[in-house]
Amino acid sequence: MITFLRGDVVSVSENRLVLEVNQVGYQIFISGRDAADMPPIGESVVIHTYLSVREDAMQLFGFLSEDDLEVYKLLLNVNGIGPKAGLGILSVLSADDLRFAVLSDDVKTIAKAPGIGTKTAQKLILELKDKLSLEEAFEKKLEKAVGVQSESEDNRNQAVQALVALGYTSSEALRAVKKVAVTENMDTEAILKQSLKMVSL
Repeated sequence: MITFLRGDVVSVSENRLVLEVNQVGYQIFISGRDAADMPPIGESVVIHTYLSVREDAMQLFGFLSEDDLEVYKLLLNVNGIGPKAGLGILSVLSADDLRFAVLSDDVKTIAKAPGIGTKTAQKLILELKDKLSLEEAFEKKLEKAVGVQSESEDNRNQAVQALVALGYTSSEALRAVKKVAVTENMDTEAILKQSLKMVSL
């Protein structure tokens, strides 16, 4: 199994990358988001990869983020989602966005991905919900926040946890807090009060 490749960018298109590693060119299928973030041609980059092996083809799928790769592997376990459909989802949603969409039962957001209809999105949520946790979703998001947890993000997190402690499900709590227009001067209590108004909406 090829876990990652470190090499120089030879060419980039909307959904594929050619990477030169020790004078060998690898064609790697990538998401649209990663294509936009790829360094200029000639520069070095590390791509975290998944090797798809079928009877008629061997294809490499790659990501700039190891987190995206882990979420991609989860997607492949969902019945009806193949390597290219999984890549399509991660072209329109980041790993963080997908986690929060699954945990908040946000079918519409997931269904925006190419080739993913409402039924597939519902199936995806059903199959992945037990494999994701709200705490992990916040932790992963905060890890990427330039190493510093913003106060408003921390207050949001605490408001979600408070709603769960009050008896609401993680999905209900997350949905309610996401509806609140959080400003910098709002503390946890203020976010919680606004969230309680949103729970029934």
